[in-house]
Amino acid sequence: MTTLPDNVKDAPDFANDSFVPDIQKAEMEDHEVFKRGDGQVDFRTVSWIRASVIFIKIIFSTGILSIPSLMYGLGALPGALNVLGWTLLNTYCAIVQGNFRNAYPGCHSIADMAQVVGGPLLKEVVGFLFIVSYVIVAASGIIGVSTALNALSLHSICTVWFSLIATAVIVACASVRKFSHIGWLTWAGFASVYIAVLIVVIGVTTRARPAAAPQSGEFDLGYRVIGDPRFTGGITAAATIFVSSAATSAFLPVISEMRKPKDYPKAVYLSMSLVTTSYLTFSLVIYAWCGKWIASPSLGSAGPTVKRVAYGVALPGLIISGCLYVHVAAKYLFVRVLRNSRHLQANTVTHWGTWLGCTIGMAAISFILACAIPIFNYVLALVGALCFAPLAISLPGWLWLYSHSEYRKGPVSQKVVYGFHIFLILLGAFMAIGGTYGVIVQINEAYRDGKIEGAFACADSSGST
Repeated sequence: MTTLPDNVKDAPDFANDSFVPDIQKAEMEDHEVFKRGDGQVDFRTVSWIRASVIFIKIIFSTGILSIPSLMYGLGALPGALNVLGWTLLNTYCAIVQGNFRNAYPGCHSIADMAQVVGGPLLKEVVGFLFIVSYVIVAASGIIGVSTALNALSLHSICTVWFSLIATAVIVACASVRKFSHIGWLTWAGFASVYIAVLIVVIGVTTRARPAAAPQSGEFDLGYRVIGDPRFTGGITAAATIFVSSAATSAFLPVISEMRKPKDYPKAVYLSMSLVTTSYLTFSLVIYAWCGKWIASPSLGSAGPTVKRVAYGVALPGLIISGCLYVHVAAKYLFVRVLRNSRHLQANTVTHWGTWLGCTIGMAAISFILACAIPIFNYVLALVGALCFAPLAISLPGWLWLYSHSEYRKGPVSQKVVYGFHIFLILLGAFMAIGGTYGVIVQINEAYRDGKIEGAFACADSSGST
């Protein structure tokens, strides 16, 4: 495998290239992963609008399916504060990563950036976490698609078969080489999930009582402004909400395929603004009407008929989510293997064989994980704690410290900002250790209580409550 060129460490800061002389812009172009030239496949065709839709689709569907069901344990107020706090923090960290990448345009992934600040060993550690994270999130996408197929078919065949079908469809979509070509699919995928959630919101607000609650006599709605979860339940819920907007490391490979990488912040602000408002409004409305009777994933909260309609509408979006996760993981491996080779941007047998091998291999591992841990929220919490906490919180803090070392000896205001980024490193470490512990305890309890029948079982994988 090839590594990041050594001279990228000496690249000048191009984060604001409107003030960069033409000769330095040419130097920046030389550092880009994907070159522009005759006879080469041009990967750099993504506009900032299309990038924003890709970003929305990367993070939107998993969060909106999981967050409402977490409100009961945390309570409406702590739940809303978690959503707002984590999305704002993830937005900031996404900007930090993008600015660092544009300062070092040879960085294709978060692993390349880790090499700049920590050397080859850190690059391999971060690269491993990156692959693991998107393989696990892709498993959640497979669970979402198999749950939809179960709902639409009334569980006509074993869930494992539905998971296998979902994996095959996701591989076919993920094998499209360019983000720009996947981009038009993300429009349809985002619209389908958004409409499906609106259908559920309308469905729950027009019922006299939640679909899962007793339909006659007294019942406890279970709406709480402030909940009282145990540590393991609380940290698992926090990790799940965090991961709903934490896939910012997947934004970085998209920058390498943007027409104008300097437009990256606009795409981040647009996408994260829409995601934050949608998470807050949808999750709070569904929780207010369903209380503790929310299903997980949340599309099943309005009864069996609305559930089937919602999953039917959302199915394209769920497939595209899984497709993007597999594509991101496969693109990282693909570039690692073929970087600085003519096969990276040439229609050769080596090019296509490597690309298809990466997509199929990543999807196969995701399929195994989806069948081994078939409860949607636990899969998300596990990847949030184990992988995204260091990738999306600790490492951006380190990147900022590397780029702003002068703040350590500056005035008090700069020292406070410097200390905040040290706090980010520690916060990521706490979420990684505490969150992983909480999720493992929750998964063990789920197996013990029969919520999970066993790996590769044929029961519904939704984890419905």
